[in-house]
Amino acid sequence: MKKLLALLLAMTMALALVACGGGGNNAGNNGGNAANNTTNNSTNDTADDTTGDTTGDATTVTSADDIPDNMTSEDGKYQVAFITDVGQLKDKSFNQGTYDGVKLYAYNNGLSYKYYQPANGNEATDDDRYDAMKAAVEGGAEVVVCAGFMQEAALKRAAADYPDVPFIFIDGYPVADEAGNTLTNVAGISFQEEQAGYFAGYAVVMDGFTKLGFSGGGGGDNPACCRFGYGFVQGANAAAAELGVNVEMNYSWEYGASFSASPELQTMASGWYQNGTEIIFACGGSMFQSISAAASANDGYVVGVDVDQSSESDAVISSAMKGLASAVQWAVGHVYDGTFADIGGVGTSLGVQDDAVGLPTADESWRFETFTVEQYNELYQKILNGDLVIDADYAANLEQDYSNLTLNII
Repeated sequence: MKKLLALLLAMTMALALVACGGGGNNAGNNGGNAANNTTNNSTNDTADDTTGDTTGDATTVTSADDIPDNMTSEDGKYQVAFITDVGQLKDKSFNQGTYDGVKLYAYNNGLSYKYYQPANGNEATDDDRYDAMKAAVEGGAEVVVCAGFMQEAALKRAAADYPDVPFIFIDGYPVADEAGNTLTNVAGISFQEEQAGYFAGYAVVMDGFTKLGFSGGGGGDNPACCRFGYGFVQGANAAAAELGVNVEMNYSWEYGASFSASPELQTMASGWYQNGTEIIFACGGSMFQSISAAASANDGYVVGVDVDQSSESDAVISSAMKGLASAVQWAVGHVYDGTFADIGGVGTSLGVQDDAVGLPTADESWRFETFTVEQYNELYQKILNGDLVIDADYAANLEQDYSNLTLNII
């Protein structure tokens, strides 16, 4: 992810040198209030309970944990808006990773920001999501970042109703209005999760695990989770073939439709561990909490998802990551440097070539006993060079016969 991060830092530094006035919903406003650095002292996680903001000398913050989730805007308007996916904002995964990008870009460029959670929580409807987008625009949003494929129907309506407002669709794709016309004010940003899943599956088998599990979110309808899972299967099979061993994998979408933790999910995971599963890929936001709890109670292990989740549990061996925060900053940057037309109305898929997917390699995050960072880097380079291509067509090819893996779809 170094290439993408370097571009973002350069963009942030350039914008910090520009002093321009904020401009309503004008997507072409170069930099907005980029010369101002907004500092907040609120740590409350409720969007409606915001306190305090001051301005001072521009600084660059690189950790979103150092930026409050809430702020108060002097004029009551919020320029960069985030619409959450289902689950919790602070899920240590997809929602949080995406909002981290919103906070980092806004904070480092003197812009106001706010998150909006659709009504009815995990039971949110398309109308609930649309209402959140409408509230964001009416609240001053110059750009709206929407997280998750479930936003599509509401996003089509909102983008058509507010054609001058750019929308960034994370884990998304180009969308069209009712007449079939592509909405050019929507930028679809997706990731090649199959590559990250492959890295994780390959690594755990090379480290000696042979009884694996995959528990996915979205009920099997979420393309991102499906790509993660299919990549995990491919990587595990490839490593098993290389080692000349056979591995087994339980593969399930049960109890993951809402991406939430639940007693039922924890019971299922505990049953897997008690019946011999050694490690489970927890692929779905807050589902991680249930699976990591089951792992800790049964001397099992976990692969995290989306962001580095090693700090959340000693049971985490690694995490299949994608650069959510970096991608959001990159996309929002296109709004404020006047180049949104380059990404609006098209789909952008980020992968190894963009340093946007991979495993964490920091000492505190690398918990493999025999699989080394050097081996991982060699594998990474094969994909980067095009010597190894990971199949993304899970719908057609997941349920195939694997040479060294038995897939138990539950």
